[in-house]
Amino acid sequence: MALEKFSEIYYRAATRKGSNSALEQRLSHPKSADELAKITEDRWLATFSQKIFQSGMNWQVVRNKWAGFEDVFWGFDIEKMCLIPPEMWEKKATDPAIIRHLGKVMTIPHNAQMIQSVSRQHGSFSQFISDWPSTDIIGLWAYLKKHGSRLGGNTGPYALRLMGKDTFILSGDVEAYLRAQNIIDGGRDTRKSLQATQSAFNAWQEESGRPLCQISQIIAFSVGDNSN
Repeated sequence: MALEKFSEIYYRAATRKGSNSALEQRLSHPKSADELAKITEDRWLATFSQKIFQSGMNWQVVRNKWAGFEDVFWGFDIEKMCLIPPEMWEKKATDPAIIRHLGKVMTIPHNAQMIQSVSRQHGSFSQFISDWPSTDIIGLWAYLKKHGSRLGGNTGPYALRLMGKDTFILSGDVEAYLRAQNIIDGGRDTRKSLQATQSAFNAWQEESGRPLCQISQIIAFSVGDNSN
């Protein structure tokens, strides 16, 4: 099946939302490369950690407790996180100011070490993220999954989106659309499926000139149950 033109996807999404302007108001805007490069590394660790804790939980519950996380983990200062001894991590995981989950807490030092390592190799973690090309965003997903802790699936992509890095998200609606269009037909996270998805998004980006985040949002708005 030939790839559906993005103009047709956009028309369907705008119709469902009531107008072009109504649709446009719902779309995200990624940060520029310069804006991304200026983000401090503690914010990357905080965002990765928040998304890890939100995985499988009510997101608002995590948000409501987040001030406690910032206090308990000293603002996610990378150097401090890399120096905390193992026994202190176990103690911090029992602090009532946070959501007590040792497995997820232990991702914090692992991901702090990843950020620190990347920073030493590339000047800064933010510069590394900023420089990664959108035409291979699945490569960045794979890097975070391989070198980080619990950043696979949609966790890494949601963290990137929240921080302003342009990325599509394989939400339920987007995945359903890709399957209906025979762009993917196997496991969502297989190399074959991810490469086919990246190729499709690259084509739509070339056609529309839009960032990946808006393309995936428009696809989601064009299908599924979000017609209002």
